[in-house]
Amino acid sequence: MNVSLRGLTTIGIDMRHVAIREGRWFRAGQREIVVGASIASRYPAARISRTLNFGRGEWLVVGVMDAGHSAANSEIWGELGQISSDFNRQDTLSSVLLRAENAATLPALINTLNDDRRLGVNAMSERTYYENQTDAGAPLQYLGLLVSIIMGIGSSFAAMNTMFTAVAKRTREIATLRALGFSRLSVLVSFLIESIILSAIAGVCGCLIALPLNNFQTGIGNLITFSEIAFQFQVTPRAMLGGVAFAILLGGIGGFFPARAASRLQITAALKEV
Repeated sequence: MNVSLRGLTTIGIDMRHVAIREGRWFRAGQREIVVGASIASRYPAARISRTLNFGRGEWLVVGVMDAGHSAANSEIWGELGQISSDFNRQDTLSSVLLRAENAATLPALINTLNDDRRLGVNAMSERTYYENQTDAGAPLQYLGLLVSIIMGIGSSFAAMNTMFTAVAKRTREIATLRALGFSRLSVLVSFLIESIILSAIAGVCGCLIALPLNNFQTGIGNLITFSEIAFQFQVTPRAMLGGVAFAILLGGIGGFFPARAASRLQITAALKEV
């Protein structure tokens, strides 16, 4: 796999608010590295006390860092001087992290850095920087959205077919209710509620089926840095509520037309059905 290798000073580590899960931080002047938690969990060769071979030789893994859900979990960190020496880049840096005094001064700081031609930098906020790196995940997101739309349309037709079958089997019962004085609206609402309840149950079952995927971790290639970024599927309560609400919506749409057909049945004709 291709990963992002980052050379840092002690100040750089403190600015990123990343904690050590296992082991310790690398020491200055030593060929030691700390790997992200996602790398250590997916690749046994990148765990503590083992060595990785890159640059001019071998590097000892002395720690595993936990950066939450940030991209740092997919990176390898080492001492700036050692890494820059291995790759003959003592005089250049690919990125520099600066901290503004407060959020209000950030736009002015970015404009000042971009306008200074002596620096030759492309300044942006850290959030924008990582958002640009996650653009590779956009096709996956759009594909998931497309599949959801197609399956949603199919589910709506399935609900419609189920309710049309229910109406066909209850023709005489519907006619009896109408003869007893129940209005067309009452019949329509009853079948619509039935469709919504069935859809809600199906939505809950779908959430339970998806629940084992919570925190399932995988990776996707980054088209900007040509390195892999690990990410996790998050099946949150908000996502499950949204899924159930979407199922109810589809059930309501799919169940409306059979319910309307049931409410429009002619009483005399329906009573003759066997």
